[in-house]
Amino acid sequence: MYRPGIAGNICTMKIAEELIHKYNVPAPRYTSYPTVPFWEDESIDTKDWLSVVKRTFDESNDSQGISLYIHLPYCESLCTYCACNTRITKNHNVEESYIDSLLNEWNTYLHTFEKRPLIREIHLGGGTPTFFSTQNLKLLMSRLLETVDLHQDYAFSFEGHPNNTTREHLQSLYDVGFRRVSYGVQDLDLKVQQTINRLQPFENVARATQDAREIGYTSVNFDLIYGLPFQTEDSVLNTIDQVLQLKPDRIAFYSYAHVPWKRPGQRAYTEADLPDNNAKRKLYEVGKKTLLSHNYIDVGMDHFALKGDELYEAYVRKTMFRNFMGYTTAQTDLLIGLGTSAISDAKYAYAQNEKVVEKYKETVESGDLALNKGHFLTSEDRIIRQFIIDIACTGEARWHNYPQLLDFNMNIALLTMAQEGLIQLYATGLRVTPLGMAFLRNICMVFDKRLADRGEMTNQLFSKAI
Repeated sequence: MYRPGIAGNICTMKIAEELIHKYNVPAPRYTSYPTVPFWEDESIDTKDWLSVVKRTFDESNDSQGISLYIHLPYCESLCTYCACNTRITKNHNVEESYIDSLLNEWNTYLHTFEKRPLIREIHLGGGTPTFFSTQNLKLLMSRLLETVDLHQDYAFSFEGHPNNTTREHLQSLYDVGFRRVSYGVQDLDLKVQQTINRLQPFENVARATQDAREIGYTSVNFDLIYGLPFQTEDSVLNTIDQVLQLKPDRIAFYSYAHVPWKRPGQRAYTEADLPDNNAKRKLYEVGKKTLLSHNYIDVGMDHFALKGDELYEAYVRKTMFRNFMGYTTAQTDLLIGLGTSAISDAKYAYAQNEKVVEKYKETVESGDLALNKGHFLTSEDRIIRQFIIDIACTGEARWHNYPQLLDFNMNIALLTMAQEGLIQLYATGLRVTPLGMAFLRNICMVFDKRLADRGEMTNQLFSKAI
């Protein structure tokens, strides 16, 4: 049986330069459809939103459960490459009041559910979740968990900074059910680290990884980035060689998104300091080749996993899912985002919270949800979203599942991609080839009707695909 991507792990084909040039265009990462810039509601009414949340909650299969994403925005220093919503401070007195706001927000949802929710997945993101003390993280989780039931296959994960993730952090979170940690490694070259203001010795990464495994964490992920200022093939390979010594269960190998018009911190360096398009693509190729040669499997956009890891197992079973937290092993119809800038997905609608900490806290403390923007999905939106999820998560999609999309099997862009060897077209659908795995974002773009309507306007909205 053909499994898209599996063959690619033993394939060392060189991608033609003309393909790189053609498809190196601004492209969404497709953690949602429509993507956030194309949401139609600049403001969203709390009553309308909670009505959709309740509908999705009531419709959800009792065995499915719901997901929670909790955004903890604080960092002690600014990593200049970062495009996340952060608040830079060394004042740790902010922790307790922010936790109070999170719990107040959660209580609003609890009143909406009308029965105890079944939690399938929790992820702590940021910012730097390990900015918070072990006591306050345990307080947050214990207060939250006393209001819910846990799915038999629940999965808790958090993002940790190797410099400040202590053994106490790991043990405290392990004690309340966390078994997966993701470390932001990015790059281990000193010049690169100095430029992006993230000095992080290999010894700290090794310590944090060893501590996690000794305590009992079953999955350790490293985030790596290619395309950062002053990176070279040698420096990227050196970083990966060091990473391989620690053998993380998963590796996310992301393309750096240079968007200084959105993130002023990236103006600490110029485009002249960045590898050009061809050089950047070579960084990806040498990095991917090295990972594949060390038994990592390319499971989707930017993500690699070892056999035995749950993400790999979900990829093989074709049960992998993609949402605002990226790739996940838990498919739920309801994802509630708590905290500043957090995004929720209630199947029929999306909503994002206020990005400014003070405004978020003030609104939540008044008893309302701090919703900033949102989108109520049309029936066509829901069909296209599922189609894109199928491509991104399983590497294939079938027309007969979505009769409204049957006309796509004669789409010129798809026919061209088939001729280029990126996909295989059939009367019933398509499959992504091993070569096409490097162009998943571009393949998904073919079905993005809202993107097609915007044309050149997308140039300032998304990072380039390569």
